[in-house]
Amino acid sequence: MAAGPGGGGGGARPVPATAAAASLPAASRLPVRKAHAKRAAAAPEPEAPEQKRRRSGPRAGWAPSSRAPLRAISVPTAPGPGLLRKAMTVAAAPQAGKKAPGAASGSAAPPPVPGVRRRAAGDPRGQLAELREKIRGLEDDNRQLREQLQHSRAREEELGRQVSSLRTELQQSQEERSRWQREAEAQAAERQRLAAELQERHRQLEELREAARDREEQLGAAQGNIRVFCRVRPLLAAEQEAQKGLEHLHFPPEDNKTLVLCRTEGSHTGRRGEVRYDFSFDRVFPPGASQEDVFEEIALLVQSALDGYPVCIFAYGQTGSGKTYTMEGPGGADPTSWGVIPRAVRHLFGGARQLEHKGWQYSFSASFLEIYNKALRDLLGGDRGGELEIRHVSSASKELHVPNLRCVPVASEDEVLGLLQTAASKRSVARTALNDRSSRSHCVFQLHIQGSNASRALRCSSVLSLVDLAGSERLDKCQASRQRLRETQAINSSLATLGLVIMAISNKEPHVPYRNSKLTYLLQNSLRGNAKMLMFVNISPLEENLAESLNSLRFASKVNECMVGTAHANKK
Repeated sequence: MAAGPGGGGGGARPVPATAAAASLPAASRLPVRKAHAKRAAAAPEPEAPEQKRRRSGPRAGWAPSSRAPLRAISVPTAPGPGLLRKAMTVAAAPQAGKKAPGAASGSAAPPPVPGVRRRAAGDPRGQLAELREKIRGLEDDNRQLREQLQHSRAREEELGRQVSSLRTELQQSQEERSRWQREAEAQAAERQRLAAELQERHRQLEELREAARDREEQLGAAQGNIRVFCRVRPLLAAEQEAQKGLEHLHFPPEDNKTLVLCRTEGSHTGRRGEVRYDFSFDRVFPPGASQEDVFEEIALLVQSALDGYPVCIFAYGQTGSGKTYTMEGPGGADPTSWGVIPRAVRHLFGGARQLEHKGWQYSFSASFLEIYNKALRDLLGGDRGGELEIRHVSSASKELHVPNLRCVPVASEDEVLGLLQTAASKRSVARTALNDRSSRSHCVFQLHIQGSNASRALRCSSVLSLVDLAGSERLDKCQASRQRLRETQAINSSLATLGLVIMAISNKEPHVPYRNSKLTYLLQNSLRGNAKMLMFVNISPLEENLAESLNSLRFASKVNECMVGTAHANKK
């Protein structure tokens, strides 16, 4: 304790610690020495607030000495990032001319510290606590700032990644946009090309439609369903020696629809002269015409069977005139010699394959029968027992069929050739005065067609009937047994009925005599309605058969006049 200033021999009265602390100057920011820090650390615990309030003011009549020594208070170090390591120096010195705290009125109170509970003035322990509270607040602020900084840095990194991702997406979008633009340009060019191609296809389609209309007009008759062709077979090798030429047959140049027959006849005056017969048909094939030439003219007619139209093609003529050759061929494996039947089947199989890309599926089955002496015989089956009969499909249907007739599924022309060989071995033939191997029956080949289009829910069915008729003969030329006479009568009767049926259809008569013959009754579905029909009239090139050729040509002309009205026979 320091002595007070001068004065006589009286001893100096001690200055209370609280008064001395009140008179200390503001805390110093200078570092506190270690010795001071140790003494400050050894200070006693702060007193209770009530004791502080009782002892806060100075005693009455006491004033601090103006020369009281300075007292330094050191702040102990506390853990923390640099803040508690700094010492705070508090100097307590009396101010001249000022009253101590707790004195009479007029004493000045220290300024309040924000956020810190005010303690008694001049209490170093309280100031230390306030400083520690400030330090803790600063540390909290510092920790919050660090957390905010870390959050900001993380947010900055996240934003950086997002910016990088957006840049990548932008680049990809630009590349995608460029690609789409290139594709759009390519598609625009493709559309222009397709539009030009479509326009060209439309033009070609119109040309095909016009050609089809022309062909339909050629195919049409009075009802638009029949044509008549005439074919003259070539001379055989043995016949060429007996007959040196074809002087009695004339084919006008640049006219493939006319045939002229000439012969020498006597008159009532006894003079002999040449008589000329002109015949006109839809097409005339001279002896040099090939099998391919003949089929080319009927290909469209055969094709209409795939469209659901019943089609019937039959060959008519005297025995030995080439009917079987026209319909079947010579029976060899050479495709160039094939007749109408194998070529028609091959054509339909090819047409069915071409229609597959349009959704059409077809199935085919074939049957082969003959009509001999008004009886039906199956040429593809064995002895089935019982006679074959023609029946209606149902009581409500006009469609006809032969219930016990064998139908063989076929998928190629080779299979059909095998059926032709089987049928030829079973067909009824006999030797006559006009032919060593004469067909004594009508041979009927029928190809049954079933078509469907699943995507369009369409179905169609039709029958292609290809008929090799028995040879027509006059009874006075037959010169055969009673059996051959009966066969000839049955043949000629059925052929006459065929002519009557055609004329009745042409004249639109209310009754058509289909049932008068097994032939016309069987072919009823292929002769009426929207059916299409073609007749080949085959004639022999031999002059000795001129009379039979005239009969055949006159019958064909009658059919052609009834159905078409374009053929005529004139005797000059």
